[in-house]
Amino acid sequence: MTTSPENNGAGTIKKRDRRTNARIDQLDRQIIEVLENDHPQSVRHIFYRMTDPRLPEPVEKSDRGYRHVQNRCVVLRRSGRVPYGWFADMSRRGFYTHTFTSAADFIRAMQTAYRQDLWRDADVRCEVWVESRSIASVISPGCRDLAVNLFPCGGFSSLSFVHDAAEELNGSEDRRPLHVLYIGDHDPAGVLIDVTLERELRTHLDPEIDLLFERVGINPEQIVEYDLPTKPRKAGDKRSLHVEHSVEAEAMPAGILRDLLRSRIESLLPPRALEVARIAEREERRTLVEMATLYEEGRI
Repeated sequence: MTTSPENNGAGTIKKRDRRTNARIDQLDRQIIEVLENDHPQSVRHIFYRMTDPRLPEPVEKSDRGYRHVQNRCVVLRRSGRVPYGWFADMSRRGFYTHTFTSAADFIRAMQTAYRQDLWRDADVRCEVWVESRSIASVISPGCRDLAVNLFPCGGFSSLSFVHDAAEELNGSEDRRPLHVLYIGDHDPAGVLIDVTLERELRTHLDPEIDLLFERVGINPEQIVEYDLPTKPRKAGDKRSLHVEHSVEAEAMPAGILRDLLRSRIESLLPPRALEVARIAEREERRTLVEMATLYEEGRI
């Protein structure tokens, strides 16, 4: 096993081991297996799965460990061993301007975006807020499917971001209660983020709109139930002294996190709401395609 010197920050040089080719191959197999069983996933999700000490080739829970997993994910994609679509990433998005050759072209392109209002007959409105874009990237398909708005905070959210979200709700004629489902880290800072978010939302929402705020994860009981990897709280951190160990939301397997969230959202919908909406959407989209044909034929 080869080693290289590393400064530990205190002026002392210590040696760290480097993975052999055989160990790198094992790590690659672990990453591929995780993605084959459940995708898409963010690199952070994969990293926390690789820190499991029960794996044949675990990685250290550190910035260095993360960089190694990140590098292997790059190699696996570029080599074609793992499809690019198996990775989720909302941290970088392009801004596009869509154009169309005609009204008929526009209708054909947009008919697939037509959605029925799943929440029309529900008792509440629903939004999902998450601490990081990494989490948002793995749950966004489910939120789109269930017609739920998704807001990544990026840690303690800016006052303007929360204010604008609340004003969007205030401007609607819909005065039903708002049920917010939140996902974030269980650490000294993470357990304060949703408290702050709830307080700010209540500050800016019209008083007549009731707010129901629920932390879907990560919760202490989930840490035990799913045997999530923990790390000690940082020395000297005086926040939330009752939190003894830190667990990032990405430590929850992505598939389990998606299932937990989807189950909770569906429980707020009327029975068979999604099934009924999909039937109606197919009929309405067929009508839009027929309308596009009439435009092309000059009959409209």
